[in-house]
Amino acid sequence: MITALGIDPGLRATGYSVIQGDRHGCRVRELGVIQSTSPDLFQRLRLTYQNIAAILHEHRPELVVLEDLFAHQAFPRTALDLAHMRGVISLAAALADIPVETLTSAAVKRALTGSGRAGKAQVQAMVALLLGLPARPDQHAADAAALALTALSRRGVTLRIIPAPVEARA
Repeated sequence: MITALGIDPGLRATGYSVIQGDRHGCRVRELGVIQSTSPDLFQRLRLTYQNIAAILHEHRPELVVLEDLFAHQAFPRTALDLAHMRGVISLAAALADIPVETLTSAAVKRALTGSGRAGKAQVQAMVALLLGLPARPDQHAADAAALALTALSRRGVTLRIIPAPVEARA
């Protein structure tokens, strides 16, 4: 059994998903979004760090999976701020002695839907289907779950549902 924490870093909403799996299938341990409305970037960084550190402590995953940062040509400031967010998430993982893997959005979409150009709704639908969720999850949580599922699949986990209760962090 291997546990992966997928994280879709965002400046106001960071999706996360703790998924556990083996050759028999996978189950969601926790799925949610860390929201921050603070206008101060450093407060948002602190809030995200604290929440990710708590999730790491509670679930003790063997792997953290982040979406690879792509260059925002039109919005370089956004890319820089997002790099700060990825930095605090990576620091939380490093302090917990958990390796971090990055995957491109196209690789994740291709792994789950067969197309590297799949839309958000397609990813949400596939995540809901693969995890046996009653409804499509929030797009940030779905992206995080897609990251974890892709990383687990690359490690031999069967993407078949093992039903389990889903918890959301407040």
